[in-house]
Amino acid sequence: MESEQTMIEFLLSNKKLLQEYVELRIDIFKMELLRTNAKTSGIVVWLVVSLFMLFLILLFAGFTVSFWLSDLLHSNTAGFGITTGILILITLLITLFRKAFFIHPVIRIVLKQNSDEEN
Repeated sequence: MESEQTMIEFLLSNKKLLQEYVELRIDIFKMELLRTNAKTSGIVVWLVVSLFMLFLILLFAGFTVSFWLSDLLHSNTAGFGITTGILILITLLITLFRKAFFIHPVIRIVLKQNSDEEN
């Protein structure tokens, strides 16, 4: 019982220090959250720009292959049809292997980045 009384007296005598400590910990948490949000926002912006550029590259590469095949086959329909089939096949392969190509690598990068920040 006396140890409880001593603890209560200690907390009451150091109430202001305890409040300052809690406020400081809250401020630190807010700053860490702000840093994480800023870093995540930067990554998202980079990802959107990169995906847009990749889209443009694939679009123009698709037109190039389509016109090349059209010239070889002497048929626009056949050239663009074959290119469309190739793009559908690539889309199906990406869908089938999305975990191995996208999800698991992203998880590894996020975990590595978070473990590097803590050290």
